[in-house]
Amino acid sequence: MVGFRCHGCGAKVDAGLALAFRCPNADGDDVDHVLVVDSEAPSPSIGSETDPFLRYRAWLSPYRLAREAGLPDAAWADLVGQLDTALTTVDGHGFRVTPMAERPALAEAIGLSGALFVKDETGNVSGSHKARHLMGVMLYLRVLETARLQAGDNIRSRRLAIASCGNAALAAAVVARAANWPLDVFIPPDADMSVKARLGELGAQITICDRRPGETGDPCYLRFREAVAAGAIPFGVQGTDNGLAIEGGRTLAFEMAEEFHRIGTVPDALFVQVGGGALASALAQGLALARANGLLPRLPKLITVQTAGCAPLARAWERLDGIDLAVAAKTRSKFMWPWETTPSSLAHGILDDETYDWWAIAEGMRASGGSTVVVDEAQVAAAHRVGRTHTDIVASATGTAGLAGVIATPDAGKKIAVIFSGKER
Repeated sequence: MVGFRCHGCGAKVDAGLALAFRCPNADGDDVDHVLVVDSEAPSPSIGSETDPFLRYRAWLSPYRLAREAGLPDAAWADLVGQLDTALTTVDGHGFRVTPMAERPALAEAIGLSGALFVKDETGNVSGSHKARHLMGVMLYLRVLETARLQAGDNIRSRRLAIASCGNAALAAAVVARAANWPLDVFIPPDADMSVKARLGELGAQITICDRRPGETGDPCYLRFREAVAAGAIPFGVQGTDNGLAIEGGRTLAFEMAEEFHRIGTVPDALFVQVGGGALASALAQGLALARANGLLPRLPKLITVQTAGCAPLARAWERLDGIDLAVAAKTRSKFMWPWETTPSSLAHGILDDETYDWWAIAEGMRASGGSTVVVDEAQVAAAHRVGRTHTDIVASATGTAGLAGVIATPDAGKKIAVIFSGKER
């Protein structure tokens, strides 16, 4: 059985019998309900392909589910290949391993004396890492359909749904269009006009979500939850609603670990911009797996970056000092709740009212000796400016926000890694 379990309550879900997205016990208590893979693949192999969903297929539970259901390896290759061809038609290209390189000019510009490695995700499908998360979910849905598993009964009759301010919505729309699956997108009123236009081109149904008087939390996420309650499939990147989305994002960590293994080094710290938390959660899980399977001798310190305009993870991290994480998972509201004021920052893509995947990130920070850092707007702007002028990467302020954390804490180590994700639009 390819199974998932809730890290909060311990509930188990057979991914072939029921959708492995949201914990069945998720409503009505204060437990942090998130489904995670119950048992990882033992000593998974790495392929020679440049498509990460082929290269790391043995690391992915949808692939293991496909094989368990009797589909041959070639069937997985066909599913990935069909989507890759459609993605090329829709977005110009499919998934490929993205570049990572040392950036000495950028390191010098921010006053670092050591090495600075930048993983460039701006050339990925839809311009950011977000599509990785959603490709993993879509491949799971396609396996259910192809193998005619119980969890996939009448699945095509249900629409996909996502809440996002930009990059995740675009990623969902591209992947959904490639799979010919209808999508509802819930976005804020201030979403970029180019994003809205592209969503329309891709055939997504757009709902603009204003804040309602007396309502706490992200209004886009609240409208998304209403759609899911009415039958939509959660096609977003919040682990609380779709734990499988985190797994697709782990391919980014596998790529980084494989490259660090190749060059024979491990960074002292990895700075990661955090909004809802899917990226940092995926990196924490993926790097831990890479270490367990011999790609890394140790973990880099996971240092998460939020802005002063919205820093719920940093607030939770302070409250977690001396607290057993297993205990914290049973009392979520003591550590994570919506930011009380309307979030604001140049890095608008990380202004989620809550860090939905806070627990897994905290686990990753503890395991690696990491921490949080809160940056001000001057540091966000400086990171964006030097990131644009000292590299050839056309990243947004959200995409360079991890670098703002490096600027704020330049003594984090001699070797630093960051991820630029989210191209300037």
